[in-house]
Amino acid sequence: MEVVFYIAAIVAIISTVLAITRMNAVHALLYLIVSLLSVAVVFFVMGAPFIAALEVIIYAGAIMVLFVFVVMMLNLGKAAIEMERRWQRGSMWVGPSILAAILIAEVAYLVTGPGAAVYGAAAIEPKQVGIVLFGPYLIGVELASMLLLGALVGAYHLGRRAPEKEKRESRNDIGTHASGAAPGGDLVRAGADRPSGSA
Repeated sequence: MEVVFYIAAIVAIISTVLAITRMNAVHALLYLIVSLLSVAVVFFVMGAPFIAALEVIIYAGAIMVLFVFVVMMLNLGKAAIEMERRWQRGSMWVGPSILAAILIAEVAYLVTGPGAAVYGAAAIEPKQVGIVLFGPYLIGVELASMLLLGALVGAYHLGRRAPEKEKRESRNDIGTHASGAAPGGDLVRAGADRPSGSA
């Protein structure tokens, strides 16, 4: 079991470093998925299958799929499609495939091999996790929830700022194009010939 733990930890460290150092967002996401899966294996070996399942379902599953969707939605157009094809060439999959194969072999060994009996003896049930989280670690859970709430509010405000700026710029462009020179050559302001009370 210690060998499996250390192998999964090494895979997690290597894939995390590769995810940080990749300049390509798609490559970084692939290595980050492998890193999250290896962390799930580490939790599984330590006797926390519930946390390992949450790691796979929430982080490696839902959140990473959301990241991939966002990356794919931002890369629109024919030039972006050609770039994606160049990014996803066959040699790009070698690194993540090797690390993922190591993790699959470890999980197969844990489930079917002699380590399964050891794992079953030290397993932590979801009920115990809930009792601990909402017992002695309640303040930590509340602080984490407040941190996530602050991140959510900050992301909302950062996301709202750009569209408003674009709207102001488009309004300025419309106002600039609406004002022009009269046929005689005198500059007039748009709407100057209208009465002051009219819309």
